[in-house]
Amino acid sequence: MSVALAIDQGTHASRALLVDASGRVLASGVREIALARPQPDWAEQDGEEIVASILGAIDEALAGRKDEIACAGLSSQRSTVVCWDRVTGRTLSPVYSWQDRRAHEWISSLEGAHGEAVHAKTGLYLSPHYGASKLRWALEHLPAVRAARDARTLAWGPMASFLVFRLTKERTFAAEPQCAARTQLWNIHERDWDAELLALFGLPAGFLPASVPTVHAWGTLQAAGRAVPLTAVNGDQSAAVFAFGWPEEDCAYVNIGTSAFVQRALARPPLHVPRQLTGIILADRDVTVSMVEGNVNGAGTALEWLEKELGIDNPVEQLPAWLERPEPPPLFLNGIAGLGGPFWKADFASRFVGEGEPWQKAVAVVESMAFLLQANIDHMAEHVPPARRMRVSGGVSRLDGLCRRLAAVSGLPVHRREDPEASARGIAYLALGRPAAWNKAASEEVFSPAPDEALAARYRRWRALMREATGV
Repeated sequence: MSVALAIDQGTHASRALLVDASGRVLASGVREIALARPQPDWAEQDGEEIVASILGAIDEALAGRKDEIACAGLSSQRSTVVCWDRVTGRTLSPVYSWQDRRAHEWISSLEGAHGEAVHAKTGLYLSPHYGASKLRWALEHLPAVRAARDARTLAWGPMASFLVFRLTKERTFAAEPQCAARTQLWNIHERDWDAELLALFGLPAGFLPASVPTVHAWGTLQAAGRAVPLTAVNGDQSAAVFAFGWPEEDCAYVNIGTSAFVQRALARPPLHVPRQLTGIILADRDVTVSMVEGNVNGAGTALEWLEKELGIDNPVEQLPAWLERPEPPPLFLNGIAGLGGPFWKADFASRFVGEGEPWQKAVAVVESMAFLLQANIDHMAEHVPPARRMRVSGGVSRLDGLCRRLAAVSGLPVHRREDPEASARGIAYLALGRPAAWNKAASEEVFSPAPDEALAARYRRWRALMREATGV
């Protein structure tokens, strides 16, 4: 049976898995990586550390194994960008995390005159989370980046492109649709870099990678002394949609990790949906799958905030019991790491409404994730056929109390599989050519929607408060 090497480069760790054509994980390796916050709104990582972490994870996954590896796939943080030198391959800047918001004041100055035009071309709202404003910042502030521009050796763009460049023997310099679009410089209709967007952000042309499909001959990956063809590259959240196999159009796909996303996959060109994101999650020969997406920045990041700001030790370990308690929590207006769809307020101040013990505030933060996801689902239903079920994945989805709240507030059955490696499994599925027998034997847990009037009332009150605070 064919085996793929699946690499998943995430915010906090790099993972490598061996996955067979049934979706079974045969071996895995992991290396944690650091995230630095040197100033408020800044979030940086070390590109050299990330490359080393991937190689270490691959070595661990392949240690002692004799499997014949047919192909490899790579999933990566989507909105994370970096600058590097095309001659030496060395980084010229920190890796600017998707969480980095250093340019939020400058980007807000473009909203009135250019926001709608940018959304129409890119499927994205103007936001400091995307790459373009951070590349502009690097060009303005880093002498090494300017020197490489002048010498015509500059390369910049999605982190996935940097990783492909560094990991392939051919030093392939290319970008697939999902990560390319998250720079906010890529036109989802033309499927290429847009000269007007480059001019808007004050960026010179000629230094971005070539636009190629998701499934493509990306080059040869050197994996623990083996030469493996890299056949698929995608963003992590986009890859996660394929963890269960070919996506169902009547299903809402929710991944809840450091951030959270709800996506609807559509076998048609990208739509224009006000106040939500659209784009391409798969381009493979003559097949295109587009998506409509709502995003929630304050998921796992909000649990980290609980520990740091409220002094709650190990909230993830204590939350399962707290979520079962009957006492009502306060409401939490969750703007951790910036308020995403469908509200779009980069500088929204998070706050509790009502009183509660620390444990109740922790429950309120978890409920806010369900409420933010539901607000996106409600808005999405105005533009695409209503979903009939929800599939959840990601580390935070292991909270049963969160899944039950999602089912209750949405009225949809919530299907959860034992799949903590959704992004890696999804990219393996694409790399292997979409095997017919994928995940056929996988079991799943279903949380059926149960009436919960108290929760419904809190959601209505929370939605009214958010409308009052944001105008949306």
